[in-house]
Amino acid sequence: MATTHEAAGQTKKHPPGLYLLFLTEMWERFSYYGMRALLVLYLTASLVSGGLGFEEQTAYMVYGIYTGACYFTPTIGGYLSDRFLGRRMAITIGGVIMAIGNFLLFAEQSQWGLYTGLALLIIGNGFFKPNISTLVGELYSENDKRRDSAFTIFYMGINLGALFAPLLTGYLAEDLFKTTVDGTIHYGYRYGFLAASLGMVLGQVIFTLFSPRYLGNIGKEPVGKAASADGSSQTSKTPLTPLEKRRTAVIVILASFVVFFWAGFEQAGSSLTIYTNRFVDREVFGMEIPTSWFQSVNPFFIILLAPLVSMLWTRLARSKRGDLSVPVKMAIGMIMLGLGYMVLLTAVSQTGEDPESVQRRANLLFIVFTYLFHTLGELFLSPVGLSMVSRIAPAKLASLLMGVWLASTGVANILGGQLASFTKTLGYFEVFALIGTMAIVLGSILLVFSRKITRLMD
Repeated sequence: MATTHEAAGQTKKHPPGLYLLFLTEMWERFSYYGMRALLVLYLTASLVSGGLGFEEQTAYMVYGIYTGACYFTPTIGGYLSDRFLGRRMAITIGGVIMAIGNFLLFAEQSQWGLYTGLALLIIGNGFFKPNISTLVGELYSENDKRRDSAFTIFYMGINLGALFAPLLTGYLAEDLFKTTVDGTIHYGYRYGFLAASLGMVLGQVIFTLFSPRYLGNIGKEPVGKAASADGSSQTSKTPLTPLEKRRTAVIVILASFVVFFWAGFEQAGSSLTIYTNRFVDREVFGMEIPTSWFQSVNPFFIILLAPLVSMLWTRLARSKRGDLSVPVKMAIGMIMLGLGYMVLLTAVSQTGEDPESVQRRANLLFIVFTYLFHTLGELFLSPVGLSMVSRIAPAKLASLLMGVWLASTGVANILGGQLASFTKTLGYFEVFALIGTMAIVLGSILLVFSRKITRLMD
């Protein structure tokens, strides 16, 4: 429930609670991406090198299960917070559990420490992730025109953490605490995990200290049993109204489109990375750019472009023509993803697909522009989707449906892995062409039905 002056939606400035949630989410994402950047390296490194000595296939399986599960548990965490905990309590519980999970990876370098630590991270993420996004929405009334702009700003916090986390934890693990004994290199992966844990602790300290001042009573009580505005009891047994049912259906429909967007987008960590490593000319001014650094291109563009996109939504909302509808924004996002792959197809046609006989390496700008289009697509789709779910989801199901929305990304990660594996049999050109074409086609379909979907949202 928004506060009185915020509910009016007339002030130009965003409430300070938005920036509190921005910082909290930034440090949580720092923890997540900092740990994730080291996980496969830690698993595959030998015991004497500071790792666990896993086979590569086993390491990839552990990594895939971990990242996928992090997008499924928010459904459970959202349900528990809606019914019993309240959003702020759930965020605190999740943050503490995740900090313990990362600390366990630091303190106990064994398979027991690994699996227990990952389990705690998965559970903690389930409590934290759906509720922090939902709280952002509760700062604003349902029809506040600042909502999409607010979620775009909030999205910057996610990517600010994603940008710097791998740089810092990687520096700690592979530089500062790297030692050589009798010719054997020992990496300090555990210190990267410690940094991730401390980042999570810092985020929780900020949230705990300042939430009473900047959030007031928002998120304190479980909304499934909260009192309604007229004083009557609004329990979880109250049936959904026809409008709430239609809005829930819209969330499920749009989540289905989002699955394919993320399946194409998440190629960044698999097929796009391998293609960049093998076929892109990464030399700049005599220095070869490490392939892993390209994972910072997307968050860099997010931080650079998010304020501009936020300003665009604000300007459109105040214009006579009015803002674009949510389905239209998301349709444009999907089409932009497809256009990014069209750029990449030009590079593949030049380089060929055999790493042993590369015709010529692709210019660095091809992969940069691909990520630029993908980033624009993400900005048009992801924060807008978070804003939509927080706005139209029935109050007693808000965190649950936010969890469902996030779970679509978990499905997308599984689908994306399957698509990436086809590059070995079908080839890069065919797979990239398939993803790009499907993204444009699905975006066009969503565009055609956007008015009908918007009417369902009312």
